[in-house]
Amino acid sequence: MRIRVVGAGVMGRGIAQWAVTAGHTVELGDTRRESVEGAVGFVRGMLDRAAEKGRLGRAEADGAAARLVPLDAPDVPGEEVELVIEAVLEDLAVKTELFRRLEEVLPPAAVLATNTSSLPVTLIAAGLRQPERLIGLHFFNPVPLMKVAEVIPGARTRPGLAEWLAGTVRASGHTAVTVADTPGFLVNHAGRGLVTEALALLEERVAPVEAVDRIARDVLGLRMGPFELMDLTGLDVTAKVVDTIWEGFRYSERLRPSFLTPNRVAAGLHGRKTGEGFYRYGPEAPEPAPEPPVTGDARRAVRITGTGPDARALRAALTADGAEVLPEGGDAPDALVLVPVWGTGVARAVAELGLPRGRSFGLDPLSVDRPRRVLSVTPAADPVAARDARAVLAAGGHTVTAVRDTAGSVAQRLLSSIVSVAASVAERGLARPADIDTAVTAGLGYPHGPLAWGDRVGADRLLELQSALLDATGDPRHRPTRWVADRARLGLALTDPGTGPQTAYG
Repeated sequence: MRIRVVGAGVMGRGIAQWAVTAGHTVELGDTRRESVEGAVGFVRGMLDRAAEKGRLGRAEADGAAARLVPLDAPDVPGEEVELVIEAVLEDLAVKTELFRRLEEVLPPAAVLATNTSSLPVTLIAAGLRQPERLIGLHFFNPVPLMKVAEVIPGARTRPGLAEWLAGTVRASGHTAVTVADTPGFLVNHAGRGLVTEALALLEERVAPVEAVDRIARDVLGLRMGPFELMDLTGLDVTAKVVDTIWEGFRYSERLRPSFLTPNRVAAGLHGRKTGEGFYRYGPEAPEPAPEPPVTGDARRAVRITGTGPDARALRAALTADGAEVLPEGGDAPDALVLVPVWGTGVARAVAELGLPRGRSFGLDPLSVDRPRRVLSVTPAADPVAARDARAVLAAGGHTVTAVRDTAGSVAQRLLSSIVSVAASVAERGLARPADIDTAVTAGLGYPHGPLAWGDRVGADRLLELQSALLDATGDPRHRPTRWVADRARLGLALTDPGTGPQTAYG
């Protein structure tokens, strides 16, 4: 088809490249002619590079380049245009005025799509004569590589348009997920689970920035830690998205922003683009701090509390590492006590089980068989015992990060929040479970979709974790969603959409 892309910036040129590569003819317009010329040159350069690397045939790349048509203005008449994709400034007045002009010069059948990442599609459409023509089509940067797009029908979007647009996107090589017109749509909304909980951990001084990022990568398997991600995106952008989604969902506790961000934004600590954020960048930036050396006694005897699967897994892992693990029920006057914590803290176990406070430490079960193990240290811990506990856990080639004792430790809290926010999206019916996992995996690069990730842990075990976090902290952001609670009690997977009440009507 003939597609008009309006906006020749980073997103516009990426959308144009995607569309011409898929075989469409693309008109590219912008208010600045030089921006169009620059974008056309960029796209043709990317097509040439794809041909040189063998990702496209030479004739295919030349044909795609020939289908790119520069315009003198974004609102010139175009009788053959079937779809407009707008990628201009994220400003309601600017977008609305553009679409008003396009309504006048394009055929009535032409579909108007906005690539907005934060403005309600319904609000943009409200300023048009024909709001039923407008729909959201949100791509991610870089468009040719991020092979997913959100299709967002507004309140007045005509029936069938979302299905048609999703089919067009899929036929053009990207995955399309249909989502509700709500703050953050799907991917930006779901992404709040990781960064808001990471900031909460930093607020509570559970672990420094580097430690949280290392745990996120080495225990949860994320490609980037949450603070690395915020530096890449820009904290000013992240903070605005967090605030917008929190306000849009009427100050949901689950999405609560951190008090840390406003001052950092005001100070210009935005991340890579300003040279400093949670980390420093540039030629004078310091090298990452090395892991602290292991200085304790790895031969010290260890007692493991509990008899459940977490205790058994820890016992087997440490035995395989060559540690001196006391038999179940055994004790020794100077033995270290390791508590596999799940949603609780070591201090609580010390009080409830009468454990020796100076020699008792927590171990996150999620980290037992991972390259990095996470050791929880209470304020009452003996420093020598803490060093010895780290040495015992480091045996077998593991790296050990020590963190402040907190309910659930670091990895559990990050994972719980990721799953909870995604489950609340499913619970509200904002997107289908399969689409949630597809979009988040593609859009955020998580190793698993958040609901499938929850299923790997188990709905019942996740419910136990979240209930324990809520009980230990009293913080309503840890409240289990109905989606998790019901599926845990009914034995359903978190990815299962379940049976709706409409089935009772035949």
